[in-house]
Amino acid sequence: MKMASDNLAMGIFLFSQITVGVLGNSSILFYYLILIVTGKHLMPKDLIIQHLTFANCLSIILRGIPRTMSDFGFKYFLDDVGCKLIVYIYRITRGMSLYAMCLLSCFQVITINPSNSWWITLKHRATKYIGPSCSLGWLVHLLLNFLTPTRVSGPIYNKNATSRMNYGYCSWFASGNVATALYMFLLCFSDGLCLGLMTCSSVSMVSLLYRHKRHVKHIHSSQHFLKVSPEDRATQTILTLVCIFVISYSFSSIVVIFTAYSKGSVPWGVSVFLFLEICFPIVCPFVLISNIKRSSSIFLPCCGKRKLLPSLT
Repeated sequence: MKMASDNLAMGIFLFSQITVGVLGNSSILFYYLILIVTGKHLMPKDLIIQHLTFANCLSIILRGIPRTMSDFGFKYFLDDVGCKLIVYIYRITRGMSLYAMCLLSCFQVITINPSNSWWITLKHRATKYIGPSCSLGWLVHLLLNFLTPTRVSGPIYNKNATSRMNYGYCSWFASGNVATALYMFLLCFSDGLCLGLMTCSSVSMVSLLYRHKRHVKHIHSSQHFLKVSPEDRATQTILTLVCIFVISYSFSSIVVIFTAYSKGSVPWGVSVFLFLEICFPIVCPFVLISNIKRSSSIFLPCCGKRKLLPSLT
């Protein structure tokens, strides 16, 4: 009885967080949809943010809703095909969220670097290939996770299986063989590459901001120095998102490793790790919205003079 009560409380908590996250991401997506329909001009980083927000929204729904329903006592609402499809799409969106954050941070470094001939050329090329790069990200993660459905099944199919970890609504085949190790290495290498690029770009942004502030401090008055430029605000926002993402990803990695190699039933506490795993998709839209000069512009986009995220352009 106590276990059921704890699960119900966790289910209510997760559902409230999921609702907040979906509303935040949907607000940004809805705004961009209006801008596209009305023919407004969007900057390259707006396209990256669209892909990031869409991936985050799907991640929250696909990861949070099934677990919440399981906490509410619905154990067999998904069949084998449904489990495979949901986990597969979730893995794609999770990887795409990491890729989009990496792309956004790298593009911001190119944007704020000194405008010499080499950086101008690089910025022009980067701007030209932002769209294809985002599409390529979806394709890469679609192929990279092609083995995921073979390792997932519905809970009704694993009653006598000792090598499966039960989520409550789906189960994951846990194996310590060489094939599993190689597959996990491939996934970790892909994620590690994006995290490495994200870290390097973040360090570069911090360095550029520090040098810029020192330079401005020597040239301008203290009153002028206190004014934050749009480029600085954009960089600070992206750095904030990177920090939140790294923390959330760290807990997510723990869940992935635990899922792949643990045997036996999953304790109810996995819901806590689940919340930490989807923490970034929930928080991300509100970090972006906080940089909007006019909060009403998210609901009245045609009244604003600038785009949704003026500080990110």
